[in-house]
Formats: sequence, C-alpha cells, structure tokens
Amino acid sequence: MHELIILGSGAAGLTAAIYAARAELKPLLIEGIVPGGQLTITTEVENYPGFPDGILGPDLMEACKKQAARFGTEFVYGEATQVDFSQRPFKIWVGNDEYQAQSVIAATGASAKLLGLENESRLMGHGVSACATCDGFFFKEKHVLVVGGGDSAMEEATFLTKFASKVDIVHRREELRASKIMQERAKENPKVGFLWNSAIQDILDHGTGKVTAAVLENTKTGEVTEMKVDGVFMAIGHVPNTKIFEGQLDLDEKGYLITHDRTRTKIEGVFACGDVQDTIYRQAVTAAGSGCMAALDAERWLEEQKHAK
Repeated sequence: MHELIILGSGAAGLTAAIYAARAELKPLLIEGIVPGGQLTITTEVENYPGFPDGILGPDLMEACKKQAARFGTEFVYGEATQVDFSQRPFKIWVGNDEYQAQSVIAATGASAKLLGLENESRLMGHGVSACATCDGFFFKEKHVLVVGGGDSAMEEATFLTKFASKVDIVHRREELRASKIMQERAKENPKVGFLWNSAIQDILDHGTGKVTAAVLENTKTGEVTEMKVDGVFMAIGHVPNTKIFEGQLDLDEKGYLITHDRTRTKIEGVFACGDVQDTIYRQAVTAAGSGCMAALDAERWLEEQKHAK
C-alpha cells in the first residue's frame, strides 16, 4: 500500500515525485515505456531556467530522476496497463503486478503525432522536431519545413520565422484546416511559403547525421522531388496518453484529462498534471510547475483524509 503513486516520468511526474518525496509521502513512480518523457527525444534544451549553456533533454530528466530518488521516490520501470479508481485504495496494474495507493497523480503526458517514417525517428533531435518553441533557436538563417494544415502548424511556422530564413508549410491538400486568422497571419508573413498537394515521403541526411533534404511527393500527380532543407517540424497534433483512464476520468473531445480547481480530476484523490491535461503550453517548465501543484494538492488532500477519520 502506497500513499501516492505517480504515473509518468517526464518533467511533470518527476517534479511531483520530488515534492511528494520531500513531504515524506514515499511516492512510487511508474515510469512508462519512455522514461523521461518527450524530453528524451530532444537534444538541446535551452529554455529551461537555470541552465545558461543549455542541457541535453535526457540529461535534464536523469538529473530530475536522481533528485527524486535522493528524497526516497521508489521507481518501477514499465507501463501502467490498467487502473481501477472506483474505490480506495486505488489499484494500478503494470502487466500482472498490482499496486495500491491512497492517491494517484496522472502525469502520463502526450505524444506528438509523427508521419511514421524510419528516418523521422532516427533524425529526431537532429533536424527533425515536434516543437518549434523548443528547437526553433537552432535553425537561425536555415530553411525548414513545417508539416501540417491546422492552427498549430500555422503557429509553429510563424514562430519559426523569428529564426529561419525560409519556412515552407507542407500540406496534402490545397486548403488548410486552420482558422482564418491563423491562415492570414502565416500567408502575410514574407518568410512563409506553401507546398500544396505535397506529402513527405522521406527525410534524408546524406550521411551527415542531421537533416539535409526532404523527399516530397505531389499528391495529385505522383511526381517525386528532393528538396534541400535544414529541418523538418511536425505539427500534425499531439495524442494525450489517456487510454487507460477512459471510462474512469473525464476526458475532453481530444482525449485530454479534464481537471478542476487546478489539478483535481473528478475523482477525489486522483490528480493530473503536465501534458496529459495541458492542451495549450506543453513546455517542460509548465509541466514541472503543474507537477509541483499536483504534489502539493495530493499532500494536502491526504492530510485532510487523516484528520477526517
């Protein structure tokens, strides 16, 4: 029996663990299939406070894990496969292993949607990115592509023009899904171009270990061309990792956990933080901040339960 179980080991989950462990809650943290979360696929992190020279994403997460372990967090490697929040103690399964807790923090994060190309995952963090605000700075005076046609693609493209010399939006059709205002903002920007009826077939590095070109197919004619580029940004959305909470916690229309009064879910004693409930910011520092909030909320709630007996 644990006082608190934390699901997820990204910036939100590890920060929650640090705070909860320092409050002597002895949290158990279930790491998930990608320990460290999305930051493990980011090479350089330059916008996290306290690191004037930047830090590698995996190194930042490893440091956070050591900090959480130092205060007494217990770690279980593996993915939570099932939860039962119908009564306390809450039950969580990792494969066949069952764990019980008085309170739970869901910090399972979200995953960027990708095209599914082999080279896309190989070159992630080496010219391929799913976060313009994280990586845009590294593309000063470079030519980059943004894949997508929604608001996030327009937003990413417009943001990237602060650094890149040229930003081309790659879209499968001739019309965008993005709102009128976001479309106009992108179209009015002299650095933004559009590659209509186009799909990326492959991303190349020509043996350099970083993106040098993209192979584009015209979706109407089938014509295939190779374009020299320095980076490719995926802006086709995120998928929150909330499948195991379906039918137990409230989800919005996109599948994100709905929280009330900061980090509380609809079930007393179950809290949520980070990208699993953040549809707007999705930054390491905001995830860490909400992880702190969830831990404090859980600590106070557990204290209230003791006094209520």
